[in-house]
Amino acid sequence: MKAPEMTAPEPRTPSTTAPLTGLRVLDLATLFAGPLAATMLGDFGAEVIKIEHPVKPDPSRGHGPSKDGIGLWWKLLGRNKRTMTLDLSRPGGRTTLLRLAATADVVIENFRPGTLEKWDLGWPELSAANPRLVLARVTAFGQFGPYAHRPGFGTLAEAMSGFAAITGEPDAPPTLPPFGLADSIAGLATAYAVMTALSARDRTGEGQVVDMAIIEPILTVLGPQPLWYDQLGHVQPRTGNRSQNNAPRNTYRTADGTWVAVSTSAQSIAERVMRLVGRPELIDEPWFATGAERARHSDVLDEAVGAWIARHSQSEVIAAFEKAEAAVAPVQDVREVMTDPQYQALDTITTVDDPDLGPIRMQNVLFRLSETPGAIRWAGRPHGADTTAVLTELGLTEPEIDALRTEGAL
Repeated sequence: MKAPEMTAPEPRTPSTTAPLTGLRVLDLATLFAGPLAATMLGDFGAEVIKIEHPVKPDPSRGHGPSKDGIGLWWKLLGRNKRTMTLDLSRPGGRTTLLRLAATADVVIENFRPGTLEKWDLGWPELSAANPRLVLARVTAFGQFGPYAHRPGFGTLAEAMSGFAAITGEPDAPPTLPPFGLADSIAGLATAYAVMTALSARDRTGEGQVVDMAIIEPILTVLGPQPLWYDQLGHVQPRTGNRSQNNAPRNTYRTADGTWVAVSTSAQSIAERVMRLVGRPELIDEPWFATGAERARHSDVLDEAVGAWIARHSQSEVIAAFEKAEAAVAPVQDVREVMTDPQYQALDTITTVDDPDLGPIRMQNVLFRLSETPGAIRWAGRPHGADTTAVLTELGLTEPEIDALRTEGAL
């Protein structure tokens, strides 16, 4: 029996208080995992103060395309953050950070191990200023080990973790993603780690250090490869769009020159696809009974599915698959994403009013909460826009702020 069609829930009046309201986060990090974790906390109400060097701001401000001299990536990564400048290597900058840390719940940093310690801003000093503080340290390789002091970026994690080795066609070179995959996964993991540490603090009253190595979370999302190797000596090869666990699973070109992706992870779906494309006799083959065996016959299954899809337009393919209750999706670029009706229904791409650029569209908060939803309160602000306001709230007088400027700490 066909499942009942799901509809959006009835509108409710959510709480006016976001779930992380009252949480203060100092974002000292750059490019990209640490700042993304701070963004996710800010999306659900945390007060995030982005602290940047006075003359060397977060490089994400200059990454990728810009409009009217304004970096667009920063508008996304810097949303819901107040911005201030501080040179932590100067005495006034160090003292000011410790004063800020005394008022904060979380500090997120991604300096190379030993850098904060060089400035006398390591965990002993920060925890002395605030025993309830959570310090999240996000680096390529972690705080210890033979690679700890190497410079590193997400690209190295994508290479080291095994991701690149299994990505691409079998006879082609290993393939790196054209975006910050490892950084993004580490950003998600860091936000989770911070909330875990805060939960522990609620019980113990004491903060702690989060040691996040960007090379590690991507290993988790790659699945059981270490276990397979440990127990079976199995090394997963590059298989392109195909899977070793099920088939048909690929992208297929339609009659109107577009592409669709088909997945048959469930046996029932694989059978529905074969009936749909007019090849029900393949279901009776002994090898069709399991995903792994089907995967060994990918050439036969891809030919059957691909030939049928090639005779139909993308809209015809999707309509037929939907009627057959089989899994299919269009291969979309950003143009189609912006107009996709499911994304529109979810408000996945939402509009934010920005004083610099006017209405801009970007990804919404990561998930929906029925009672205490997150929100984008503002897009990324100019470098140092809130320095004076933050320091005034901290209790610094105008002469003290002027002295920090004279020192070069702001």
